[in-house]
Amino acid sequence: MLDFHDLFLPYVHRIRALEHTTMYGSRTILFLTDDGTLRLLAIELTRPASPTTPQWRQVFTSSTDTTKSWLWRMAKSHVRAHDAGHHELVTHWLRTHCAVEPYILAANRQLSEMHPVYQLLRPHFRYTMRINALARSSLVNGGGIIESTFSPQRYGMELSSVAYDKLWRFDTEALPADLVRRGMAEEDPTAEHGLRLAIKDYPFANDGLLIWDAIKGWVQAYVSRYYPDDDSVTQDEELQAFWTEVRTEGHGDKKEAPWWPKLDTPETLAHTLTTIIWVAAAHHAAVNFGQYDFGGYFPNRPSIARTKMPVEEPVDDAALKKFLDNPDEALRECFPSQVQATVVMAVLEVLSSHSPDEEYLGGMETAPWGDDTAVRAAYTRFNDELKVAEGVIKERNENRMLKNRCGAGIVPYELMKPFSQPGPGVMRKGIPNSTSI
Repeated sequence: MLDFHDLFLPYVHRIRALEHTTMYGSRTILFLTDDGTLRLLAIELTRPASPTTPQWRQVFTSSTDTTKSWLWRMAKSHVRAHDAGHHELVTHWLRTHCAVEPYILAANRQLSEMHPVYQLLRPHFRYTMRINALARSSLVNGGGIIESTFSPQRYGMELSSVAYDKLWRFDTEALPADLVRRGMAEEDPTAEHGLRLAIKDYPFANDGLLIWDAIKGWVQAYVSRYYPDDDSVTQDEELQAFWTEVRTEGHGDKKEAPWWPKLDTPETLAHTLTTIIWVAAAHHAAVNFGQYDFGGYFPNRPSIARTKMPVEEPVDDAALKKFLDNPDEALRECFPSQVQATVVMAVLEVLSSHSPDEEYLGGMETAPWGDDTAVRAAYTRFNDELKVAEGVIKERNENRMLKNRCGAGIVPYELMKPFSQPGPGVMRKGIPNSTSI
């Protein structure tokens, strides 16, 4: 189920009070077929009750009836707009750009530049504060691009904050825990990576777990070199001050939450650092660099739905007649305006592009600069593992049994390929070290 019901429902009437837009709470049901693909079954759109109108809710399904078929297309456009807004404001902006900031600030305040943890994390903080400042001045600012082109409009940042309050927790930002939380996997010690996936052909999960394991192996080797026992972790005053600031200052309203890991063993330290690097590098790459491929053609992923369903009660007879007379025009009026579509297209192309001076995860340009041969050897192994993962991903994209990534009209999944040729432009692959665009 794709669920945009509980999060969006409180905003429906507030968003509807704005001009040239509308909103519903939505739930979309998909069926997992025997060949591993998902088939769309039904869409439920809900308008909550108001002081003047009762609740309206309707389920739309695919149909051979012409009128119902056009209603189905329009319902899908609404859900795509919900997904686009949630993706930009929560999955992308909140879970990567925003969430990484407390790590950067705390590291620079509490860790000396020579501290081994600072040296490990430094490449993964490159340009993040600068790109976030630019985003706050032109993308997510009041009246900016996101507010003027995506479905939540002026309530986008508020909705992102509510999502943080309700959904964000550090312990589920690690990829395995994230998959389990979303019902996409179950823990299974006998399975590869310790997880049994709900959808076996799930490109993000399958490729992402290769990257997660490579990062974990590198970080564990690095941590074991500097922290041989529990006392070396607990008695590192700079390290403990760093983590205390992340929790109590960076996430002050969640500082008492029981799910925060304690840095009291080399194992918990390694897992914490692996999670930070995963979010800053691989998670951001997965949710950012494919945006132009999927959203550049705006009917595939409209950023906003501007008109109500023509059958919403009380029915507007004129709107329903217009829909019945010319459903194609009615659908186009629901899509973003020409200006909105053009702006989003241009922004997604920029966001999906790599910088010519990009530094990639595990790249030799950010190899440890010290003369510790054990650390340098571990980093070389990390680089080698990522090259192997790249080969595995290439083979998967050529495997016609994997129908979610190979076949006519299917975009090969390359977002977790670690390396890329130098930019500029939309490269569709490569995992930068940091959240840098």
